[in-house]
Amino acid sequence: MTASEHDATTRDTTRLGWPAVHGLAYGGDYNPEQWPQDVREEDVALMRQAGVNLVSVGIFSWAMLEPREGEYDWGWLDDVLDRLHAQGVSAALATATASPPPWLTHRHPEILPQDADGTILWPGARQAYSVSSPVFREYALRMTRAIAERYAQHPALALWHVDNELGCHNAHDFSDDAAAAFRAWLQARYGTVEELNAAWGTAFWSQRYSSFEEVLPPRRAPMFVNPTQQLDFHRYSSDEFLAYFREMKAVLREVTPGVPVTTNFMCTTRSKTMDYFSWAAEMDVIATDHYTIADDDERHIELAFSADLTRGVAAGRPWMLMEHSTSAVNWQLHNRTKSPQEMLRDSLGHVARGADAVMFFQWRQSAAGAEKYHSAMVPHAGPDSDVFRATVRLGEALRALEPVQGSTVDAHVALVFDYEAWWASELDSHPRNDFSYPEEVMHLYRALWLAGMTVDVVHPSAELSGYRAIVVPSLYLVRDEHAQALADAAGAGASVLISFFSGIVDEHDAVRLGGYPGAFRELLGIRTEEFWPLQGAEFHALHGGGRGEFWAENTHLEGAAEVRTWAEGPLAGRPAVTRRPVGQGAAWYLGTRPDAETLQSLVGRVLDEAGVAAEAEAPEGVDVVRRHGEDGATYLFVLNHTAQDAVIGADGRELITGAEVAGDLTVRAGEVAVVAEGC
Repeated sequence: MTASEHDATTRDTTRLGWPAVHGLAYGGDYNPEQWPQDVREEDVALMRQAGVNLVSVGIFSWAMLEPREGEYDWGWLDDVLDRLHAQGVSAALATATASPPPWLTHRHPEILPQDADGTILWPGARQAYSVSSPVFREYALRMTRAIAERYAQHPALALWHVDNELGCHNAHDFSDDAAAAFRAWLQARYGTVEELNAAWGTAFWSQRYSSFEEVLPPRRAPMFVNPTQQLDFHRYSSDEFLAYFREMKAVLREVTPGVPVTTNFMCTTRSKTMDYFSWAAEMDVIATDHYTIADDDERHIELAFSADLTRGVAAGRPWMLMEHSTSAVNWQLHNRTKSPQEMLRDSLGHVARGADAVMFFQWRQSAAGAEKYHSAMVPHAGPDSDVFRATVRLGEALRALEPVQGSTVDAHVALVFDYEAWWASELDSHPRNDFSYPEEVMHLYRALWLAGMTVDVVHPSAELSGYRAIVVPSLYLVRDEHAQALADAAGAGASVLISFFSGIVDEHDAVRLGGYPGAFRELLGIRTEEFWPLQGAEFHALHGGGRGEFWAENTHLEGAAEVRTWAEGPLAGRPAVTRRPVGQGAAWYLGTRPDAETLQSLVGRVLDEAGVAAEAEAPEGVDVVRRHGEDGATYLFVLNHTAQDAVIGADGRELITGAEVAGDLTVRAGEVAVVAEGC
């Protein structure tokens, strides 16, 4: 069984606990090698002022620590760690392997990754390595062991940070080393080439293989590459990076058995290369990076989704926000500045959804290099700046929120999310080749957010019995056991809402025959003859109000009842939205993408049927989430994303200000409040 064929509920019993940091962790990437000694000395004083207690050190420092092969310069890092410890700041010490040094790529150019068309990705940026290269792996493990042995007993060491954003820029490598590793992965997965031929459907286009040696990665070809080959290459790439992580972790565990190990994920709607659900069991603590998109007017909703996804990957346990930005980034078309209020809301928005650490890229804004215009906790302007004052204010807020540490988020609504379905649904040669899995996910998540729902974003293998409503956006690829689990949940009383382009293929990307939506036909009580994708911005009205956009289907009822039918167009009179009673619950189907208002109404009906209510009555644009402590304490987070003050019913003590709250809580425009209820 590969890492992709995982059970998300299985956990490694040898995992260590949270890093030894008092209270909520606060800090960021610290790159002292970029600065002279006097700046380093100022840094620790400013960290103390800001309340920083954890920094990531050494992420891109391989060339500084090993300037020539086998020659190490530890002095500067010794001094930095000593200085941090003296000021009460702990270190998430990196393996320094995120970019190989120039001497290594010069001596061993064979470690460089290649694109699908054979283009070599040269040094000069970062992550210029093929993770499948045995040569690179040998050097990376050697560097990891050297750092671990050097700092195993250092009192500042609280957490190991393996590499950095694994697979961010080099996820899909098509080199000869990758080809050999892909073949080995396929042989382990299928056993025989006959099984591979059956899974890949190689009878099509004369692709039958007589040995594994004939198989290549899906390099650039004259026409569409075999879709199952592409899908398996996604799986292999995620598994290969995970194997690399495991090797690094094994060295760290051997040398420092009591120090927790993690790496920073990218649990967002923009990162599809790694299947983080399959990685989760290997992490002592889940960590993620998140950046908002400046031109998204609802970026706070995408932030909420990404935080809920991270909590889902963490199986509900507290997690770390390893990177986000104090203000502008440098890699978008227009890099918009954040206000201090937005920086605070972004940070506490993650805490509201389970983060027990708030960290940034980076501590001090670089004076040179590709990220010199990426904001930091200490900006180019220095400490006499709005950004640093916001940094200090956030530190004060996080210290006040210390009682929240370790508490968790409870939800009665689940949204099912799957990286394999994402990969498969966005392959080429589909009914609509502008289909975007994250867009369909966010259409439904947005409706839940606007309804005030707390949502767990879960893998299809998750335990579903505790949820009253389960939303399944476009689960194009689904395994039999996961489809059955959704049917069982509906039968046991859940209201299950499934949207179009779901259940279509099995795990090999083979179409489930007999009519769509394949695996969900019986559950939903419908059968679709043909997809009827709408053209461009085309839409058609629905009976009962609203309209359907993007997608339509020629659907027949086989036990379900119509909720909405098409009022016009070639499918007029055909069902567009259906519902079927199932046991004690129900199964709903969206055979189109309803307009936002209609979708909100339909989702509201599903939630009402499920008996699920919002955490609190709140104006639109005000986010309310509750965390629960093991001692029965509850903490109500209220994030006001609007330009008007908001009043929320609450009782207790507001932790950031210390004010008592009795009945009504006023949260100023753009601000955040956290109430320890019942205090």
